[in-house]
Amino acid sequence: MSKFRIGYYGFVPHRMFLETAAKDPALEIIHIPLEASTAEAVQTLSSCHGYYVMAARDELPLPLHVHRELLGKLPHLLMAASYGAGYDPLDPIACTEAGVALVNQAGGNAEGVAEHAVGMMLACLKRMPEAHASMIAGTAQNRASLLGRELRGKTVGLIGCGNVGARVAQIVRLAFGCRVIAADPYVDAETMAARGVQKVELAQVLADADVVSVHCPLTPETRGMIGAEAFAAMKHSVIFVTTARGSIHDEAALLDALNSGQVASAGLDVWEQEPPPVDHPLLHHKAVIASQHTAGVTEESRSNITKIAAEAFSALAAGKMPPRIVNPEVKPLFSERYKAAFGEAPVE
Repeated sequence: MSKFRIGYYGFVPHRMFLETAAKDPALEIIHIPLEASTAEAVQTLSSCHGYYVMAARDELPLPLHVHRELLGKLPHLLMAASYGAGYDPLDPIACTEAGVALVNQAGGNAEGVAEHAVGMMLACLKRMPEAHASMIAGTAQNRASLLGRELRGKTVGLIGCGNVGARVAQIVRLAFGCRVIAADPYVDAETMAARGVQKVELAQVLADADVVSVHCPLTPETRGMIGAEAFAAMKHSVIFVTTARGSIHDEAALLDALNSGQVASAGLDVWEQEPPPVDHPLLHHKAVIASQHTAGVTEESRSNITKIAAEAFSALAAGKMPPRIVNPEVKPLFSERYKAAFGEAPVE
């Protein structure tokens, strides 16, 4: 078999990716520098079988997002892997039509993201963002005006109960004795029960939860899902946390809910535009704790996800179907294209 060529643009992956890939003589790793033009990047990718793709949509130039137009220029591409669990810059439908397997690293950064989400819950309940703002403003005189709440015994509502949501549930149940409910149409009640979670509809999450935490991917189904109507349906003085993806929640609606007191405090790791503009009103709201999509940016998480990605490329180079395929319906056409390129179809 000839070398399995993998191209990646701009970013420097964690050393674990390069170290793991270097152990497999079947892989050829090609770095496309940030200063390369779009035309040069596409030219390089046109000879590649694999494309390792930045997962943050605003960091990657639009012409290098994996959509129909780009796929039409990459005749040899068999697999596109996102740099993380999310895959915003990749179009699953276009990949399926082109016979390209879309792979992510779901679960690899679950611990980092879950810890970040729980940390934000605690910060919001204890009103740390407001305390910080009042100290900076020189108005921190009456501590009783910053009366907080404790997480113990609260109802935590999850929107999405996959790898991250399950770990959040475990932390808040075991450490804080929380009741955990979750809405996720793709996880059955039995699986949720095994995770100590009660499966409910979204409406019940919104109505019952003291803390609402978002852990679903950004898809056409979830885009704008948490808007003015959803915030109005939540408990008064709810805590809202999201470490999922920007554009799932409506930022203007959240600002209105914060200003009215419907949402007491919010922890925001993800944004419609990343990073958000410096004058974004949510960044300057006294009841918001903000981070720049860094929940999964830990040494351990980056090591995990990059090792998973390198191993997925190695599996395919060895003639095996890679794990974590986001678009499994691609397999028949993908197998045909792989066989045409390497002589044999990949095995499950």
